[in-house]
Amino acid sequence: MRALALALLLGGCSRPLPSLGEVPSFALIDQAGRATGRNELVGKVWVANFIFTRCPTICPTFTAKMADLQRRAVAAETPLRLVSFSVDPEYDTPERLHAYGAGFDADSSTWSFLTGEMTAVREVVMDGFKMSMGRDNDDPSSIFHGTYFVLVDAETRIRGYYAVEEEAALARLLNDAARLAELAPSSPQLAKEMKP
Repeated sequence: MRALALALLLGGCSRPLPSLGEVPSFALIDQAGRATGRNELVGKVWVANFIFTRCPTICPTFTAKMADLQRRAVAAETPLRLVSFSVDPEYDTPERLHAYGAGFDADSSTWSFLTGEMTAVREVVMDGFKMSMGRDNDDPSSIFHGTYFVLVDAETRIRGYYAVEEEAALARLLNDAARLAELAPSSPQLAKEMKP
């Protein structure tokens, strides 16, 4: 009953989602070794997060949150893509990302794990998403990165940052993604919502 009340409350919200910038063009490689970039995501609503496979702390927790988001989106029939960017691309090969994703039952048809050249990853993560990433030394435990999940609309505009440690934020993210998915890319409503 509580979940239903929360869903009704969130569903009734009609606040316009802000437009917080556009994801820049990028060219990376997914867990199957396929070239993947912004162009492959145009026309799709998607959520980005930032991980690395040898992370000893928060990455498994946040990847589990993405897996939960994937399950909820399927259950709600919300067409949603998930994209996890590795912030340790020199170590995270497509094979390692594939094995990592399999550990979370990632459906590779809707969830991509991306790696590539460090310069390209830094550009999209830091310049595009405005998220932190880096390392203090050669120790993998010194790697740091932003923890927000980022909602991107079908026109590759950033529409929200979500601190998903809280259940309410994850529910709000799914609700906002569903709202965006209902809007066609050429919809006047989407254009209206995208105005600052």
